[in-house]
Amino acid sequence: MAILTSSEWEEYKLLDSGDGRRLEKYGKYKLDRPDPEVLWGPKLSYEEWSKVDAYYERETTEKGSWNMNTPLPDKWELHYKNLSFWVKPTPFKHTGVFPEQALQWDWIISSISKTNRKVSLLNLFAYTGAASLAAASVGATVTHVDSSKPAVTWANENRILSKLPDDLIRWIVDDVVKFTTREIRRGRKYDAIILDPPVYGHGPKGERWDFSLDIVQLLNNCKHLLSEQPLFVLLNSYAVSHSALTLNNIMSDIFNDFAGTIDSGELTLRDESRKRLLSTGIYAQWKSNTI
Repeated sequence: MAILTSSEWEEYKLLDSGDGRRLEKYGKYKLDRPDPEVLWGPKLSYEEWSKVDAYYERETTEKGSWNMNTPLPDKWELHYKNLSFWVKPTPFKHTGVFPEQALQWDWIISSISKTNRKVSLLNLFAYTGAASLAAASVGATVTHVDSSKPAVTWANENRILSKLPDDLIRWIVDDVVKFTTREIRRGRKYDAIILDPPVYGHGPKGERWDFSLDIVQLLNNCKHLLSEQPLFVLLNSYAVSHSALTLNNIMSDIFNDFAGTIDSGELTLRDESRKRLLSTGIYAQWKSNTI
């Protein structure tokens, strides 16, 4: 099992964590938001935590609101190497950027760059599109699929901010299971596939998604969509009761016909106050022996 964390962020920091919350810095703004994985007390003082520009309070199991100590813009820029994103604090506590995935963006770029051909990539549950931008930044043609039209619009805004051409990414608002089923019927093929599914969700027409019930079917669909020279399939998961080993086992069963290896592990952030890691999610990936 691998532990992934990026040491190359300049504009994002996890400053501290404690009492079920994170103290983070996105660009020049400090945010305080909940994280159920944080079962210990904070290292920094109450005074340091009180200097945040905004803090999130949950009002229901799904939604909450941000309380502003400082007037914040509706959105602001965050940069990672040659990629740029709009940060927008949402009612669901998210900011539109998952900094723990930065090492995966680097890996996507490196893997595609090693090929001497045009790569087609399918990004499912693609949200605000960081992985789509990473792939497009090295010339891959990307099909970006998410059930949320606002998220897809946000992703395209990130594409514009990153100064990437508008002809490399195809934007699709759809239910991912239905979309992949139709793509199989159409005979479409992809060299690489990324999935970042929630525990529960719904499609644009109310289609239900349940990770435990639906992930095997979706991965089987992905298997049928792989080209004759596939590069990788990358699966991330957050807030599920399953382990990285479970994801590894599923991927091994489904992609055992392909020449390559399965890796799995945890996505983490480095807590600057203690110089230790905070686990934020899990992943598993199949990758070709050619990369």
